[in-house]
Amino acid sequence: MTGTAGHPGALTVPAGYRVGPWTVGPLLGAGAFGSVYAARRAVPEPGLPGRAALKVLPTGTSTPRQLRHLRELAERETEVLRRVCSPRLIRLYEVLTVDDPGRPELDGATVLVLEEAAGSLDALLADGVPEAGPALLAQVCEGLGQLHRAGWVHGDLKPGNVLLMADGTARLGDFNMAAELEGTHAYSPAFATPDYTPPDLLWAEVGERGTKIRQTADIWAFGVLAHVVLTGLLPLPGGTPAARRDAALRYARGEEELRLSPELPGPWRDIVRDCLARSHEDRVAHTAASLLRRVEAAAAGAAVTSRRTFRRPGRRRRALIAAGAAAALAGLGAAWGSGLIHVEESDEAAGYDRCRRGAVCFFAEEDGRGEMCSWVDGGADWIDGPTPCPWTARRAPRSVFNNGFDLHEGASQVDVLYYAQPARQDLLGCVKVGTSTNLTTPARPRSHAWVPHC
Repeated sequence: MTGTAGHPGALTVPAGYRVGPWTVGPLLGAGAFGSVYAARRAVPEPGLPGRAALKVLPTGTSTPRQLRHLRELAERETEVLRRVCSPRLIRLYEVLTVDDPGRPELDGATVLVLEEAAGSLDALLADGVPEAGPALLAQVCEGLGQLHRAGWVHGDLKPGNVLLMADGTARLGDFNMAAELEGTHAYSPAFATPDYTPPDLLWAEVGERGTKIRQTADIWAFGVLAHVVLTGLLPLPGGTPAARRDAALRYARGEEELRLSPELPGPWRDIVRDCLARSHEDRVAHTAASLLRRVEAAAAGAAVTSRRTFRRPGRRRRALIAAGAAAALAGLGAAWGSGLIHVEESDEAAGYDRCRRGAVCFFAEEDGRGEMCSWVDGGADWIDGPTPCPWTARRAPRSVFNNGFDLHEGASQVDVLYYAQPARQDLLGCVKVGTSTNLTTPARPRSHAWVPHC
Protein backbone atom coordinates (compact mmCIF):
# COMPACT_ATOMS: atom_id res chain seq x y z
CA MET A 1 0.00 0.00 0.00
CA THR A 2 1.25 3.48 -0.83
CA GLY A 3 0.37 6.90 0.41
CA THR A 4 -0.57 6.09 3.99
CA ALA A 5 1.17 6.42 7.32
CA GLY A 6 4.69 7.75 7.13
CA HIS A 7 4.12 9.89 4.02
CA PRO A 8 5.50 13.41 4.57
CA GLY A 9 2.12 14.93 3.76
CA ALA A 10 0.19 12.77 6.20
CA LEU A 11 -1.24 14.28 9.36
CA THR A 12 -1.85 11.74 12.10
CA VAL A 13 -5.38 12.29 13.33
CA PRO A 14 -6.29 9.73 16.00
CA ALA A 15 -9.41 7.62 15.60
CA GLY A 16 -12.26 9.13 17.58
CA TYR A 17 -10.91 12.69 17.31
CA ARG A 18 -13.63 15.30 16.86
CA VAL A 19 -13.50 17.90 14.10
CA GLY A 20 -16.60 20.01 14.49
CA PRO A 21 -19.55 17.59 14.42
CA TRP A 22 -17.47 14.83 12.83
CA THR A 23 -15.75 11.86 14.49
CA VAL A 24 -12.60 10.79 12.69
CA GLY A 25 -12.35 7.17 11.55
CA PRO A 26 -9.59 5.25 9.74
CA LEU A 27 -7.01 6.82 7.45
CA LEU A 28 -7.98 6.23 3.84
CA GLY A 29 -4.91 7.64 2.16
CA ALA A 30 -2.28 10.35 2.24
CA GLY A 31 0.09 12.14 -0.06
CA ALA A 32 2.29 15.16 -0.51
CA PHE A 33 -0.33 17.70 0.53
CA GLY A 34 -2.46 16.05 3.20
CA SER A 35 -4.55 13.12 4.35
CA VAL A 36 -8.05 11.73 3.89
CA TYR A 37 -9.95 10.09 6.75
CA ALA A 38 -13.31 8.40 6.94
CA ALA A 39 -15.66 10.15 9.36
CA ARG A 40 -19.06 9.81 10.99
CA ARG A 41 -21.31 12.62 12.10
CA ALA A 42 -21.36 12.53 15.90
CA VAL A 43 -24.76 14.23 16.14
CA PRO A 44 -27.29 13.42 13.40
CA GLU A 45 -28.76 16.43 11.65
CA PRO A 46 -31.62 16.38 9.13
CA GLY A 47 -30.49 16.99 5.56
CA LEU A 48 -26.85 16.20 6.25
CA PRO A 49 -25.10 12.86 5.69
CA GLY A 50 -24.13 10.54 8.51
CA ARG A 51 -20.78 9.76 6.88
CA ALA A 52 -18.25 11.78 4.93
CA ALA A 53 -14.59 12.03 3.98
CA LEU A 54 -12.37 14.51 5.79
CA LYS A 55 -9.56 15.89 3.65
CA VAL A 56 -7.08 17.32 6.15
CA LEU A 57 -4.52 19.85 4.90
CA PRO A 58 -1.67 20.83 7.24
CA THR A 59 -2.18 24.60 7.09
CA GLY A 60 -1.36 25.21 10.75
CA THR A 61 1.53 27.16 12.23
CA SER A 62 3.73 24.04 12.43
CA THR A 63 4.28 24.29 8.65
CA PRO A 64 5.28 27.98 8.20
CA ARG A 65 7.29 27.52 5.00
CA GLN A 66 4.45 25.64 3.32
CA LEU A 67 1.64 27.61 4.90
CA ARG A 68 0.88 30.02 2.04
CA HIS A 69 1.13 27.32 -0.61
CA LEU A 70 -1.07 24.85 1.28
CA ARG A 71 -3.67 27.49 2.04
CA GLU A 72 -3.83 28.38 -1.64
CA LEU A 73 -4.40 24.73 -2.54
CA ALA A 74 -7.20 24.46 0.02
CA GLU A 75 -8.75 27.71 -1.21
CA ARG A 76 -8.68 26.52 -4.82
CA GLU A 77 -10.58 23.34 -4.04
CA THR A 78 -13.02 25.12 -1.75
CA GLU A 79 -13.72 27.81 -4.34
CA VAL A 80 -14.46 25.30 -7.12
CA LEU A 81 -16.74 23.11 -5.05
CA ARG A 82 -18.65 26.03 -3.58
CA ARG A 83 -19.23 27.72 -6.92
CA VAL A 84 -19.65 24.80 -9.32
CA CYS A 85 -22.51 22.58 -8.19
CA SER A 86 -22.58 19.66 -10.61
CA PRO A 87 -23.80 16.07 -10.45
CA ARG A 88 -20.44 14.91 -11.84
CA LEU A 89 -18.28 16.71 -9.28
CA ILE A 90 -17.73 15.43 -5.76
CA ARG A 91 -19.78 17.45 -3.29
CA LEU A 92 -18.36 19.71 -0.59
CA TYR A 93 -20.44 19.92 2.60
CA GLU A 94 -18.42 22.34 4.69
CA VAL A 95 -14.92 23.64 5.45
CA LEU A 96 -13.63 23.55 9.02
CA THR A 97 -10.49 24.70 10.81
CA VAL A 98 -9.03 22.67 13.66
CA ASP A 99 -8.75 24.73 16.86
CA ASP A 100 -6.61 22.67 19.23
CA PRO A 101 -3.53 24.43 20.68
CA GLY A 102 -2.82 21.28 22.69
CA ARG A 103 -2.05 19.48 19.42
CA PRO A 104 0.26 21.85 17.54
CA GLU A 105 0.61 19.42 14.65
CA LEU A 106 -3.16 19.68 14.03
CA ASP A 107 -3.93 23.19 15.26
CA GLY A 108 -4.92 25.39 12.33
CA ALA A 109 -5.33 22.53 9.84
CA THR A 110 -7.96 23.04 7.15
CA VAL A 111 -10.52 20.25 6.87
CA LEU A 112 -12.68 19.81 3.78
CA VAL A 113 -15.76 17.73 4.53
CA LEU A 114 -16.49 15.91 1.27
CA GLU A 115 -19.12 13.56 -0.03
CA GLU A 116 -18.25 9.96 0.67
CA ALA A 117 -17.15 7.99 -2.38
CA ALA A 118 -16.73 4.26 -2.69
CA GLY A 119 -13.36 4.15 -4.41
CA SER A 120 -11.42 5.52 -7.35
CA LEU A 121 -10.83 4.66 -10.98
CA ASP A 122 -7.19 4.11 -10.06
CA ALA A 123 -8.17 1.25 -7.74
CA LEU A 124 -10.51 -0.19 -10.35
CA LEU A 125 -7.71 -0.24 -12.92
CA ALA A 126 -5.56 -2.27 -10.55
CA ASP A 127 -7.77 -5.23 -11.48
CA GLY A 128 -7.22 -4.73 -15.21
CA VAL A 129 -9.21 -3.06 -17.98
CA PRO A 130 -12.72 -2.52 -16.53
CA GLU A 131 -15.77 -3.62 -18.47
CA ALA A 132 -17.51 -0.44 -17.34
CA GLY A 133 -14.66 1.71 -18.72
CA PRO A 134 -16.50 3.26 -21.70
CA ALA A 135 -19.49 4.29 -19.56
CA LEU A 136 -17.20 5.75 -16.89
CA LEU A 137 -15.30 7.74 -19.53
CA ALA A 138 -18.58 9.23 -20.74
CA GLN A 139 -19.34 10.37 -17.19
CA VAL A 140 -15.84 11.83 -16.80
CA CYS A 141 -16.26 13.74 -20.06
CA GLU A 142 -19.63 15.00 -18.84
CA GLY A 143 -18.02 16.24 -15.63
CA LEU A 144 -15.28 18.02 -17.59
CA GLY A 145 -17.94 19.70 -19.69
CA GLN A 146 -19.75 20.94 -16.58
CA LEU A 147 -16.50 22.25 -15.12
CA HIS A 148 -15.44 23.93 -18.37
CA ARG A 149 -18.82 25.59 -18.90
CA ALA A 150 -18.42 27.17 -15.48
CA GLY A 151 -15.10 28.63 -16.62
CA TRP A 152 -12.65 26.35 -14.82
CA VAL A 153 -9.78 24.05 -15.74
CA HIS A 154 -9.29 20.91 -13.65
CA GLY A 155 -5.53 20.83 -14.15
CA ASP A 156 -4.85 17.33 -12.79
CA LEU A 157 -7.22 14.84 -14.40
CA LYS A 158 -6.01 11.25 -13.83
CA PRO A 159 -7.45 7.93 -12.59
CA GLY A 160 -6.83 8.72 -8.92
CA ASN A 161 -8.94 11.86 -9.24
CA VAL A 162 -11.93 10.08 -10.77
CA LEU A 163 -14.03 8.88 -7.85
CA LEU A 164 -16.51 6.01 -7.96
CA MET A 165 -19.73 6.30 -6.03
CA ALA A 166 -21.65 3.48 -4.37
CA ASP A 167 -24.01 3.25 -7.37
CA GLY A 168 -21.06 2.72 -9.73
CA THR A 169 -21.12 6.20 -11.29
CA ALA A 170 -18.07 8.44 -11.63
CA ARG A 171 -17.40 11.94 -10.30
CA LEU A 172 -14.45 14.27 -10.58
CA GLY A 173 -12.46 15.02 -7.45
CA ASP A 174 -9.32 16.87 -6.35
CA PHE A 175 -9.43 20.48 -7.35
CA ASN A 176 -6.21 21.55 -5.64
CA MET A 177 -4.77 22.42 -9.06
CA ALA A 178 -8.00 23.81 -10.52
CA ALA A 179 -7.92 27.31 -11.97
CA GLU A 180 -10.55 29.78 -13.13
CA LEU A 181 -10.18 31.19 -16.62
CA GLU A 182 -9.23 34.84 -16.97
CA GLY A 183 -10.04 35.34 -20.62
CA THR A 184 -8.29 32.53 -22.51
CA HIS A 185 -5.92 31.43 -19.74
CA ALA A 186 -5.91 30.43 -16.12
CA TYR A 187 -3.02 30.12 -13.67
CA SER A 188 -2.31 26.83 -11.92
CA PRO A 189 0.43 25.55 -9.60
CA ALA A 190 3.12 23.65 -11.47
CA PHE A 191 2.45 20.32 -9.78
CA ALA A 192 0.39 18.35 -12.32
CA THR A 193 1.12 14.68 -13.07
CA PRO A 194 3.62 14.52 -15.99
CA ASP A 195 2.01 11.52 -17.74
CA TYR A 196 -1.26 13.48 -18.01
CA THR A 197 0.29 16.86 -18.87
CA PRO A 198 0.34 18.05 -22.52
CA PRO A 199 3.75 18.64 -24.10
CA ASP A 200 3.18 22.41 -24.31
CA LEU A 201 3.08 22.54 -20.50
CA LEU A 202 5.89 20.11 -19.66
CA TRP A 203 8.52 22.84 -19.93
CA ALA A 204 6.25 25.87 -19.63
CA GLU A 205 7.50 28.97 -17.86
CA VAL A 206 6.35 29.24 -14.26
CA GLY A 207 5.52 32.82 -13.39
CA GLU A 208 4.66 34.50 -10.13
CA ARG A 209 1.06 33.25 -10.35
CA GLY A 210 1.99 29.76 -11.54
CA THR A 211 1.75 28.16 -14.99
CA LYS A 212 -0.57 29.48 -17.69
CA ILE A 213 -3.06 26.73 -18.42
CA ARG A 214 -6.03 26.33 -20.76
CA GLN A 215 -8.91 23.89 -20.99
CA THR A 216 -7.11 22.01 -23.76
CA ALA A 217 -4.80 20.68 -21.03
CA ASP A 218 -7.80 18.76 -19.65
CA ILE A 219 -8.60 17.50 -23.16
CA TRP A 220 -5.08 16.05 -23.46
CA ALA A 221 -5.43 14.46 -20.01
CA PHE A 222 -8.78 12.95 -21.02
CA GLY A 223 -7.14 11.37 -24.07
CA VAL A 224 -4.45 9.79 -21.91
CA LEU A 225 -7.09 8.65 -19.41
CA ALA A 226 -9.22 7.06 -22.13
CA HIS A 227 -6.22 5.18 -23.53
CA VAL A 228 -5.31 3.88 -20.06
CA VAL A 229 -8.89 2.87 -19.18
CA LEU A 230 -9.49 1.07 -22.47
CA THR A 231 -6.10 -0.62 -22.93
CA GLY A 232 -4.37 -0.55 -19.54
CA LEU A 233 -1.42 1.29 -21.13
CA LEU A 234 -0.17 4.86 -21.35
CA PRO A 235 -0.22 6.12 -24.96
CA LEU A 236 3.39 7.33 -25.10
CA PRO A 237 6.33 4.90 -24.96
CA GLY A 238 8.89 4.74 -22.17
CA GLY A 239 9.59 2.78 -19.04
CA THR A 240 9.93 5.84 -16.79
CA PRO A 241 8.15 9.21 -16.50
CA ALA A 242 11.28 10.93 -17.80
CA ALA A 243 11.38 8.69 -20.88
CA ARG A 244 7.70 9.33 -21.54
CA ARG A 245 8.22 13.09 -21.18
CA ASP A 246 10.97 12.89 -23.80
CA ALA A 247 8.66 10.90 -26.08
CA ALA A 248 5.92 13.54 -25.63
CA LEU A 249 8.31 16.32 -26.60
CA ARG A 250 9.55 14.42 -29.68
CA TYR A 251 5.92 13.85 -30.67
CA ALA A 252 5.06 17.54 -30.13
CA ARG A 253 8.00 18.58 -32.35
CA GLY A 254 6.80 16.26 -35.11
CA GLU A 255 9.80 13.94 -34.80
CA GLU A 256 7.62 10.91 -33.98
CA GLU A 257 4.11 9.83 -34.82
CA LEU A 258 1.54 8.83 -32.24
CA ARG A 259 1.34 5.04 -32.04
CA LEU A 260 -1.83 4.08 -30.21
CA SER A 261 -2.28 0.60 -28.76
CA PRO A 262 -3.84 -1.93 -31.15
CA GLU A 263 -6.09 -2.87 -28.24
CA LEU A 264 -7.83 0.53 -28.45
CA PRO A 265 -11.36 -0.08 -29.84
CA GLY A 266 -12.01 1.41 -33.28
CA PRO A 267 -14.49 4.20 -32.41
CA TRP A 268 -12.18 5.42 -29.65
CA ARG A 269 -9.08 5.78 -31.83
CA ASP A 270 -10.22 9.01 -33.44
CA ILE A 271 -11.38 10.38 -30.10
CA VAL A 272 -8.06 9.68 -28.39
CA ARG A 273 -6.08 10.91 -31.41
CA ASP A 274 -7.96 14.23 -31.40
CA CYS A 275 -7.45 14.66 -27.66
CA LEU A 276 -3.74 13.96 -28.06
CA ALA A 277 -3.20 16.41 -30.89
CA ARG A 278 0.32 17.85 -30.83
CA SER A 279 -0.45 21.42 -29.79
CA HIS A 280 -3.02 23.55 -28.03
CA GLU A 281 -4.00 25.01 -31.40
CA ASP A 282 -4.72 21.52 -32.75
CA ARG A 283 -6.74 20.53 -29.69
CA VAL A 284 -8.76 23.72 -29.26
CA ALA A 285 -11.51 22.56 -31.64
CA HIS A 286 -12.21 19.53 -29.48
CA THR A 287 -14.09 20.75 -26.43
CA ALA A 288 -15.46 18.56 -23.67
CA ALA A 289 -18.96 19.32 -24.94
CA SER A 290 -18.19 18.26 -28.53
CA LEU A 291 -16.30 15.20 -27.35
CA LEU A 292 -19.16 14.11 -25.09
CA ARG A 293 -21.45 13.29 -28.03
CA ARG A 294 -18.76 11.13 -29.61
CA VAL A 295 -17.79 9.49 -26.33
CA GLU A 296 -21.40 8.64 -25.48
CA ALA A 297 -21.89 7.10 -28.92
CA ALA A 298 -18.69 5.04 -28.54
CA ALA A 299 -19.77 3.94 -25.04
CA ALA A 300 -23.21 2.92 -26.32
CA GLY A 301 -21.57 0.88 -29.07
CA ALA A 302 -19.34 -0.83 -26.53
CA ALA A 303 -22.38 -1.74 -24.44
CA VAL A 304 -24.07 -3.36 -27.44
CA THR A 305 -20.92 -5.32 -28.28
CA SER A 306 -20.62 -6.44 -24.66
CA ARG A 307 -24.18 -7.76 -24.63
CA ARG A 308 -23.52 -9.72 -27.82
CA THR A 309 -20.19 -11.10 -26.64
CA PHE A 310 -20.93 -12.26 -23.09
CA ARG A 311 -23.49 -14.93 -22.42
CA ARG A 312 -24.01 -13.85 -18.81
CA PRO A 313 -23.70 -10.04 -18.87
CA GLY A 314 -25.33 -9.49 -15.50
CA ARG A 315 -23.03 -11.97 -13.75
CA ARG A 316 -19.66 -10.73 -14.97
CA ARG A 317 -17.06 -9.44 -12.57
CA ARG A 318 -18.01 -6.06 -11.14
CA ALA A 319 -14.95 -4.52 -9.61
CA LEU A 320 -16.98 -1.66 -8.20
CA ILE A 321 -16.67 -0.76 -4.57
CA ALA A 322 -19.37 -1.51 -2.00
CA ALA A 323 -21.51 1.28 -0.58
CA GLY A 324 -20.05 3.18 2.31
CA ALA A 325 -16.49 2.08 1.77
CA ALA A 326 -13.96 4.84 1.50
CA ALA A 327 -13.86 8.52 0.62
CA ALA A 328 -12.51 11.12 -1.71
CA LEU A 329 -8.81 10.56 -1.92
CA ALA A 330 -8.59 13.57 -4.15
CA GLY A 331 -5.21 14.13 -5.71
CA LEU A 332 -3.02 13.68 -2.72
CA GLY A 333 -0.19 12.27 -4.81
CA ALA A 334 -0.98 8.74 -3.67
CA ALA A 335 -2.87 5.64 -4.63
CA TRP A 336 -6.35 5.07 -3.22
CA GLY A 337 -5.81 4.13 0.38
CA SER A 338 -8.76 2.05 1.49
CA GLY A 339 -11.88 0.37 0.29
CA LEU A 340 -14.06 -2.67 0.48
CA ILE A 341 -14.05 -4.41 -2.87
CA HIS A 342 -16.61 -6.99 -3.93
CA VAL A 343 -15.77 -9.28 -6.83
CA GLU A 344 -18.79 -11.21 -8.07
CA GLU A 345 -18.91 -14.16 -10.45
CA SER A 346 -15.49 -13.45 -11.95
CA ASP A 347 -14.62 -15.49 -15.03
CA GLU A 348 -11.00 -14.31 -14.84
CA ALA A 349 -10.14 -15.16 -11.22
CA ALA A 350 -11.13 -17.75 -8.67
CA GLY A 351 -10.29 -18.57 -5.08
CA TYR A 352 -7.42 -16.62 -3.57
CA ASP A 353 -6.57 -15.11 -6.97
CA ARG A 354 -9.49 -12.72 -6.52
CA CYS A 355 -7.57 -10.88 -3.78
CA ARG A 356 -5.79 -7.98 -5.46
CA ARG A 357 -2.23 -6.96 -4.68
CA GLY A 358 -1.86 -4.87 -1.53
CA ALA A 359 -5.06 -6.14 0.11
CA VAL A 360 -6.08 -8.53 2.86
CA CYS A 361 -9.10 -10.65 1.94
CA PHE A 362 -11.44 -12.75 4.07
CA PHE A 363 -13.63 -15.40 2.40
CA ALA A 364 -16.89 -17.05 3.38
CA GLU A 365 -15.66 -20.52 2.40
CA GLU A 366 -12.42 -22.49 2.57
CA ASP A 367 -9.61 -22.05 0.03
CA GLY A 368 -10.67 -18.54 -0.96
CA ARG A 369 -14.12 -19.51 -2.18
CA GLY A 370 -17.49 -17.90 -1.56
CA GLU A 371 -18.14 -14.26 -0.74
CA MET A 372 -15.11 -12.05 -0.22
CA CYS A 373 -14.33 -8.83 1.62
CA SER A 374 -11.13 -7.01 0.71
CA TRP A 375 -9.34 -4.14 2.42
CA VAL A 376 -6.11 -2.27 1.78
CA ASP A 377 -6.33 -0.48 5.12
CA GLY A 378 -7.58 -1.25 8.60
CA GLY A 379 -11.14 -2.27 9.32
CA ALA A 380 -12.16 -0.75 12.66
CA ASP A 381 -15.63 -2.32 12.55
CA TRP A 382 -16.65 -4.79 9.87
CA ILE A 383 -20.39 -4.39 10.45
CA ASP A 384 -21.03 -0.76 11.31
CA GLY A 385 -17.79 0.89 10.20
CA PRO A 386 -17.06 2.89 7.05
CA THR A 387 -15.93 -0.26 5.19
CA PRO A 388 -18.55 -2.84 6.21
CA CYS A 389 -18.54 -6.54 5.42
CA PRO A 390 -22.20 -7.48 6.00
CA TRP A 391 -22.03 -11.25 5.52
CA THR A 392 -19.62 -11.65 8.50
CA ALA A 393 -22.49 -10.68 10.80
CA ARG A 394 -24.14 -13.97 9.82
CA ARG A 395 -21.16 -16.33 9.64
CA ALA A 396 -17.45 -16.42 10.34
CA PRO A 397 -14.93 -16.28 7.48
CA ARG A 398 -13.46 -19.68 6.64
CA SER A 399 -10.26 -18.52 4.89
CA VAL A 400 -7.99 -15.51 4.52
CA PHE A 401 -5.23 -14.23 2.22
CA ASN A 402 -2.81 -11.47 3.20
CA ASN A 403 -1.75 -10.23 -0.24
CA GLY A 404 -0.19 -7.04 1.13
CA PHE A 405 3.09 -5.43 0.21
CA ASP A 406 6.25 -6.76 1.85
CA LEU A 407 8.95 -4.83 3.68
CA HIS A 408 11.27 -4.81 0.69
CA GLU A 409 8.54 -3.03 -1.29
CA GLY A 410 8.61 -0.11 1.12
CA ALA A 411 5.66 -1.08 3.30
CA SER A 412 5.97 -0.75 7.07
CA GLN A 413 2.68 -2.43 8.06
CA VAL A 414 2.70 -5.90 6.49
CA ASP A 415 1.01 -8.43 8.80
CA VAL A 416 -2.65 -8.43 9.77
CA LEU A 417 -4.19 -8.91 13.22
CA TYR A 418 -7.89 -9.74 13.38
CA TYR A 419 -10.22 -9.36 16.34
CA ALA A 420 -13.53 -10.65 17.67
CA GLN A 421 -14.75 -7.16 18.59
CA PRO A 422 -14.87 -3.71 16.98
CA ALA A 423 -12.20 -1.18 17.93
CA ARG A 424 -9.64 -4.01 17.68
CA GLN A 425 -10.42 -5.87 20.89
CA ASP A 426 -10.16 -9.60 21.70
CA LEU A 427 -7.40 -10.74 19.38
CA LEU A 428 -8.23 -13.91 17.43
CA GLY A 429 -5.14 -14.37 15.29
CA CYS A 430 -2.57 -12.93 12.92
CA VAL A 431 -1.86 -13.53 9.23
CA LYS A 432 1.64 -12.86 7.96
CA VAL A 433 2.14 -11.15 4.62
CA GLY A 434 2.00 -13.56 1.68
CA THR A 435 0.04 -16.16 3.67
CA SER A 436 -3.22 -17.78 2.58
CA THR A 437 -4.87 -20.21 4.98
CA ASN A 438 -8.13 -21.71 6.14
CA LEU A 439 -9.52 -20.48 9.47
CA THR A 440 -10.68 -22.88 12.16
CA THR A 441 -11.84 -20.48 14.88
CA PRO A 442 -15.64 -20.40 15.32
CA ALA A 443 -15.52 -16.76 16.42
CA ARG A 444 -16.61 -14.10 13.96
CA PRO A 445 -13.94 -11.45 13.37
CA ARG A 446 -15.29 -7.91 13.58
CA SER A 447 -12.18 -5.78 12.91
CA HIS A 448 -8.55 -5.96 11.85
CA ALA A 449 -5.36 -3.90 11.81
CA TRP A 450 -2.13 -3.87 9.81
CA VAL A 451 1.00 -4.18 11.97
CA PRO A 452 4.78 -4.41 11.37
CA HIS A 453 4.85 -8.07 12.37
CA CYS A 454 2.73 -10.69 14.14
